[in-house]
Amino acid sequence: MSKAQDFKAKALEIGFDLVGITEAVPIEREQFIYFTDWLAFGYAGRMDYMHRNLDKRTNPARLLEDARSVICVGLNYKPPADRGRRGEGRRPMGKVANYARYEDYHVFVKKELRKLVDFISSAAGGEHKFKICVDSVPLAERAFAVRAGLGFIGKNHMLINPTIGPQILLGEIITSLELKTDGPLSDSCRGCNKCIEACPTGALRADGQFDANRCISYLTIEYKGQMDAGLAGKTGDWLFGCDECVLACPYQENGPVCKNKEFKYYHDRTRLDLGRILNMTEAKFEAEFADSPIKRPGLERLKRNSQICFVNASGRGA
Repeated sequence: MSKAQDFKAKALEIGFDLVGITEAVPIEREQFIYFTDWLAFGYAGRMDYMHRNLDKRTNPARLLEDARSVICVGLNYKPPADRGRRGEGRRPMGKVANYARYEDYHVFVKKELRKLVDFISSAAGGEHKFKICVDSVPLAERAFAVRAGLGFIGKNHMLINPTIGPQILLGEIITSLELKTDGPLSDSCRGCNKCIEACPTGALRADGQFDANRCISYLTIEYKGQMDAGLAGKTGDWLFGCDECVLACPYQENGPVCKNKEFKYYHDRTRLDLGRILNMTEAKFEAEFADSPIKRPGLERLKRNSQICFVNASGRGA
């Protein structure tokens, strides 16, 4: 077994579902142009951080000196069946995106990647450099995951693995080790447009572009202002994030449920009580969601979303 195969086997043993290796070289020119055009057209909304560190985002060597390889991993987060809770039908509830029902994946994936780095460092011997990346580090992780053979980019702009589906959390290790690389998959969405048709707000454009300004996930998590009334009326009962384009994907229908028992899942975060959110104090919010992605927008934005869900439930939404 080669070193690369040994390291990939260890990644699977640790609990990742997917692993592949690619060269630590810049993303393809076509991808770079697509990304810069996306920014220029204003499709990133008010996510100003997307405009920063473009050199690092597209070239791993700018994140780690002497970088030679990028080890890409994927963690399936498809949740178990929703078992519901007593009394939910009598109280207005807001839906939470699947990934946010787990503990904060940034922390968990980084911790698991640290285990892999420790193993690789010990097995490889000598002096080698490593940098762990999990979402918040400026790296075009989907582009590198595609190149490493983890999946392909679907029309919903998510990474889709033909076996697992589109519910995948990504992480990377940039290293100075030169490792045998994997090749990309040949799968695609072909003629399927189910995700485009399922998007309530038209964020998935027919021309293949993704307009974050209209995305419910962006609006409920990243957008800091008051939502446009027309868009707010189309968010339905989504309190945090949105899974409509994911749930519409045929690849996810038969995909397995998350098997990593170490990745803590909260059944009571499938839906949240809107009235309780509106009456929640900052101290309670910080304590309850300290280990959750739900803390990202802050309490005030979550209350804004709760009010919109209330309006939509009453039929007064656009």
